[in-house]
Amino acid sequence: MAEALTRDAARRLSVDLEVHSAGTEATRVKDNATTVMAELGLDLSAHTSKTLWDVPDAQNFDYVITVCDSAAEACPVYPGTTTRRHYPFVDPSGGSLDRWRAVRDQQKTQFEAFVQALKDGQDVPPTYEDSPAVTVA
Repeated sequence: MAEALTRDAARRLSVDLEVHSAGTEATRVKDNATTVMAELGLDLSAHTSKTLWDVPDAQNFDYVITVCDSAAEACPVYPGTTTRRHYPFVDPSGGSLDRWRAVRDQQKTQFEAFVQALKDGQDVPPTYEDSPAVTVA
């Protein structure tokens, strides 16, 4: 979801970004993710899950953002001069569609703020909780 939401924010804000998503292991895209993203007009049906080693030139990314604590713990060090950010969203797996929607909406807000900060030449918040655009409940 984070990749699609970031791409969408970049498109809407006219920011040229190359966006990739990867996990610590490749899995299939969850049906609930496809459903809640389709509600925003974003199609995940062709999306495939990748590991970091499947992404081109991963050691030269400008930013690496982890979106769950397990990913941050599994990748405490990242090679290269990449700026790391951690936005610890709740993992909606096993939850209701409403839970998936809530996480989607939090991610949408966060990644719009991220792209807007890049567009404005500002530093992006170091953590989800530090984002001025997000209120953590």
